[in-house]
Amino acid sequence: MTDNSKDTNDNDSKNNDTKFEDALYELEEIVKKIESGEHSLEENLELFERGIALTRQCSSKLDAATMRIKKLADENGIEEMEID
Repeated sequence: MTDNSKDTNDNDSKNNDTKFEDALYELEEIVKKIESGEHSLEENLELFERGIALTRQCSSKLDAATMRIKKLADENGIEEMEID
């Protein structure tokens, strides 16, 4: 039996430098492939795992961008700013 958690973590770290837009595009393509119903269960599981890794990566990048915006707002005296 193999340890897939290590593989997933390796994929996360290898692809962490992927641009947000590229990761989002790849995630959209994965969703299309899964929804097509043309792939086996095993292929869909692999696609799903990759999708989870991309989701984490995108979320991390969005969190970092939000922090940068808040820091810039604070430094420039902008008191209230909603970031959704």
